[in-house]
Amino acid sequence: MIISASRRTDIPAFYAAWFMNRIRDGYCIVPNPFNSRRVSHISLKPEDVDVIVFWTRNPQPLMPYLAELDARGIRYYFQYTLMNNPRPLDPLSPPVDTAIKHFRNLSELIGPEKVIWRYDPILFSEMTDLGFHGRSFELIARALRNHTRRSIVSIVDVYKKNKKRIQGFSKPGFDLDGSTQNGVAGLMPALVDMAHDNGMEIFSCAEEIDLKVYGIHPGKCIDDIYIQETFGKDVTHRKDPSQRKACGCVISRDIGMYDSCLFGCRYCYATSSFEQAKINHQEHDPDAPSLLGRHGTSARKE
Repeated sequence: MIISASRRTDIPAFYAAWFMNRIRDGYCIVPNPFNSRRVSHISLKPEDVDVIVFWTRNPQPLMPYLAELDARGIRYYFQYTLMNNPRPLDPLSPPVDTAIKHFRNLSELIGPEKVIWRYDPILFSEMTDLGFHGRSFELIARALRNHTRRSIVSIVDVYKKNKKRIQGFSKPGFDLDGSTQNGVAGLMPALVDMAHDNGMEIFSCAEEIDLKVYGIHPGKCIDDIYIQETFGKDVTHRKDPSQRKACGCVISRDIGMYDSCLFGCRYCYATSSFEQAKINHQEHDPDAPSLLGRHGTSARKE
């Protein structure tokens, strides 16, 4: 079983203590995001977990615990989002210099093959046009040279949860997805060259736009081939049916919950209310079996 920790929230940044308590107890409880009365008991015992995939903008709170994960025989890697967006878009993400420092420290601790750089989602606006993204990607790519082997990019997706928050960034001549300003065609070849110049493969994430013509092939953030090559572990090869059609990820179990991340990214699809996320974080109990609330242990075991 592969554990996703988590597409729904940033567990390393905000819930590291809870995560480690769950590791020590060997399980966690996860309510169904669409029906909270349905809950699952998910084993976190080393013998039941093939690998854990961490998704984060700030791994620092979790890093002191990585030696314990290693001692327990738990395999893991990081999907690390690192951009340089203006504060109106990313109001609370770590500053780019701080994020680069944390990325490099993490890479030196666990190895560059286990830290994957995500430059996504790419949103085109008056503040973040083609030139901005080209300069930002190049700055970060150079700083991460020899500290990662892979970069992942994608264009922003508009959902009900984030539509109102990001529409205000769409100025005349700037479609968010770059479709009317030739942003994609103008940017992607440059990103490929920058990634390769700095020793990185480059892939897309759940992207419906065909980027193969620019040299960017569809990737899998939860990647069976990558896991085999990195950890020597043969895992499921089945595509996760709960993810979008364009997503290539194999099956995993996500242990996070929506409306619990505090970064406040305006394009976030996992947070419908930033105020509710703050309340949920304040009420979070690191000793509880579930990330939010208290759910009983009579859940369906997995």
